[in-house]
Amino acid sequence: MTQSSDRRPSSRVASAFVLVAAVLLTPSALSSAANAQTLGYASTQPNGYPADEVIASDEGATPERLRRTVVPFGTTEAPGTIVIDTGNTTLYYVLGQGRAVRYGVGVGREGFTWAGVQTISRKAEWPDWHPPSQMIARQPYLPRFMAGGPGNPLGARAMYLGTSQYRIHGTNDPSTIGKFVSSGCIRLLNEDVIDLFNRVDVGTKVVVLPKRAPVMARGGTGITARPAAAHPRPVAAAPSGRQAMNLTPQLN
Repeated sequence: MTQSSDRRPSSRVASAFVLVAAVLLTPSALSSAANAQTLGYASTQPNGYPADEVIASDEGATPERLRRTVVPFGTTEAPGTIVIDTGNTTLYYVLGQGRAVRYGVGVGREGFTWAGVQTISRKAEWPDWHPPSQMIARQPYLPRFMAGGPGNPLGARAMYLGTSQYRIHGTNDPSTIGKFVSSGCIRLLNEDVIDLFNRVDVGTKVVVLPKRAPVMARGGTGITARPAAAHPRPVAAAPSGRQAMNLTPQLN
């Protein structure tokens, strides 16, 4: 009986100690949570992320029809050929066996589209830009030279077409993909132009289809009929002065 009564105070003391410790530690825990928010990292507890948090996605920003993907593509063109469907702002790299890699592209604005067959005569990584004299005459505020890099309108890669001034190249303005915007060059997203660049060699055949050719009439290039997408509206004329230096709608 003596031993039992001696243990009871000890048990009550232990319980009191636990309660005091919990009270003392609670402000510290709250302070740590507040510090976590101040430092900008999220709680590790489930559902601890803000309800309005959005994870950016380049793919989500690009319409599905302009995303790089392998698609059915009937053609008599040899594997390795590039076919540019100007009217639908898409470029196809022929794989053969009825398939092709499809890319979304920006093409020539009204009055600057063209059609025909060319070959890739040169390839360049992060190319320098030398605006041709005709472009400078139309837009005299343009630089006479711009070194290659992320801000260059030719983007990450360029494939030069024959002896013409036309190129297939990247862009520093992804919003122009799928639009009629250039002075005749064909532009792709930088990640897409790098992919295409790695697939092709100098001498690759490039078939450029007319903008307004009926889809069924395109069979002359060996391409089977496909549903035509709605044509995006041409962009307005470029703003005057150096304001246009931050835009690329009318650049090659």
